[in-house]
Amino acid sequence: MSLTNAGAIANQSLGAIAAQINVVSRNIAGVNVSGYATKTALVSTTSNGSTQIDGVARATNAALFQNSLQASSTKAAAAALSSGLDQIDQALGLSSGTATNTSTNRSPAALISALESALQSYSASPSDTTVAQTVLSSAKAVAQALNTANTTVQQLRTQADSQIASSVANINSILSQFQQVNSEIVAGTQTGRDVSSALDQRDALLKSLSSEIGVTTVTRANNDMVIYADGGATLFETTPRAVTFQATGAYTASTTGNAVYVDGVPVTGASASMAIQSGKLQGLTQLRDVIAPQYQNQLDETARGLIAAFAENDQSGLGAAAPGLFTYSGATSVPGANVVPGLAGQIIVNPNADPSQGGSLDRLRDGGISDPTNSAYIYNTTGAAGFTDRINQLVSSFSTSQSFDPSAGLGSSLSLTDYATSSLGWFEAQRQQATEAESYQSTLLSQTTDALSNATGVNLDEQMSKMLDLENSYQASAKLVAAIDAMYKALFQAT
Repeated sequence: MSLTNAGAIANQSLGAIAAQINVVSRNIAGVNVSGYATKTALVSTTSNGSTQIDGVARATNAALFQNSLQASSTKAAAAALSSGLDQIDQALGLSSGTATNTSTNRSPAALISALESALQSYSASPSDTTVAQTVLSSAKAVAQALNTANTTVQQLRTQADSQIASSVANINSILSQFQQVNSEIVAGTQTGRDVSSALDQRDALLKSLSSEIGVTTVTRANNDMVIYADGGATLFETTPRAVTFQATGAYTASTTGNAVYVDGVPVTGASASMAIQSGKLQGLTQLRDVIAPQYQNQLDETARGLIAAFAENDQSGLGAAAPGLFTYSGATSVPGANVVPGLAGQIIVNPNADPSQGGSLDRLRDGGISDPTNSAYIYNTTGAAGFTDRINQLVSSFSTSQSFDPSAGLGSSLSLTDYATSSLGWFEAQRQQATEAESYQSTLLSQTTDALSNATGVNLDEQMSKMLDLENSYQASAKLVAAIDAMYKALFQAT
């Protein structure tokens, strides 16, 4: 072998080793960087016996990466739902203390139970105005709890709607960034450039996207990637698809939220032909369009049940029943056995029984709350101070079955007490289920992330060992170059 060939081989070896050292240095620097995948220099032997770098390979595990995306999406959906239900629980104190302790538990069920107890006490002392005032206060507390619950639910839906708008904006932003990185990867792959760092960046964008909406991916020639929502809609293919949403400023019980569209196709809502299955976006729409409205229906039916239970009947048998202790603005009759949207926000205690509004407490005992000017609705026609028939009727109304709208999800024939208790149980079951799902998915995401990191992440000990080997190889090659240089000098001097 000539000195020229030997020198060329030694110099090429130095260059190849330097390139490998650079790759190992990148790995060491990325050891604590989330999502960084180990890089490996691809070394080959040339025809003259030297080494060269053919490119940089990146550690991957497609199955584990897709699992991590799915776990991230499912966890985000559960977290959005759990957070929303926790807000209702905290605002209303639904799970605080015991079901009968109204100082901590302000649920309609607890306050209805307290009202029943107050009426039982009033039945024992029908002439005691202090006990009658307790009944009135308990009734006001029930109405206020339903009003507050109605407001809380609609505020939560408005908040979820705003968060959906933010999620859609974030999805569009991520897809725009994804287009830039994906184009760089495709162009780099076609020309043989090192695109390993860009691949890391693209994976990081996919993880961010999966938190907002469930995704699946397909990789085509030249590392070109296509993204689909987990419902089947195309989110990205060469260019991003438009994700659109029209926010609603404020919600009432009868408001229906707008759907999210991908490239003009609805992916949320009842009309969604490619409904998304996971991600923050799915959790928020589930909260806004399904869970919260159903709980609202139960609140409205509880309010209607109260009005029906406390309604006064025409004692002559000629007139229709009229709202008694519980009524609502503009009421002329007792609502039928169907959900009245927003009734929980409208229910009030009839002013005719409230001394602070010109009413009389005696009407709780005697009747005539619905219309003091119409004697047909008075039960205690003699005005006896010990009259208890009407009070006992009201006490028994708590356990008497009445018709409820089955669309609220609690059955069609229950007592007022059972209905309110079932509603509380339904809500707490939904909240517990969401909390447990979030906890489970968080654990699953952590395990999946660890598995992916173990498969593709940096092993610092291994990289440090490689660095030491490369440094030794570099020193050996450097000595060879020095020896060849010395030979050249000796040759020149001899010549």
